[in-house]
Amino acid sequence: MSFESGRSMAGIGSLLLVIGTFVPFLSLVGIILLLVGLRDLARYYGDNGIFDDALYAVMFGVIGIVAVGVVLIGFLLGGLFAGGSLLGITVGIFIGLVVVFIFYILMAVYFRRAFDALADKSGQGMLRTVGLLLLIGAVLTIIVIGLLLIFVAWILATVVFFSMTPKAQPQQPPPPPPPS
Repeated sequence: MSFESGRSMAGIGSLLLVIGTFVPFLSLVGIILLLVGLRDLARYYGDNGIFDDALYAVMFGVIGIVAVGVVLIGFLLGGLFAGGSLLGITVGIFIGLVVVFIFYILMAVYFRRAFDALADKSGQGMLRTVGLLLLIGAVLTIIVIGLLLIFVAWILATVVFFSMTPKAQPQQPPPPPPPS
């Protein structure tokens, strides 16, 4: 795959993540396109760590969603069968939120690593800002302002991906003329 297709796929994926804030199904499509785009960019720059870190980030996100689902269902069903204890249901919700918070931070750490590596290879320093905003946003999800930072980070990622240009390859000086 080429630089152009990777850049476009990552940009469209980021845009769908922004729109997915309001239409959740689009987030799933967006994360897949983002991963495919980052894979292409990783191949273009010869750094598989970019894609690996992004893939780990997505895996942590999926594990977090599944784990919180299992914890919440377990405690809700347990609370219902144990007489509907409000304390049991409350504890279940709290533990579920803590689990998702931990995996959300892990996801942000790996996305930051991926964006930092891509920033080093592409020369697009703004990708470092995207990674940092994602990490700070993940930490601040406890106070809802973090979700706004994550939203802004994906908007910024969209802009950066669509404005990326291939890094110019250093030109070799012409060979000296043959001696006469």
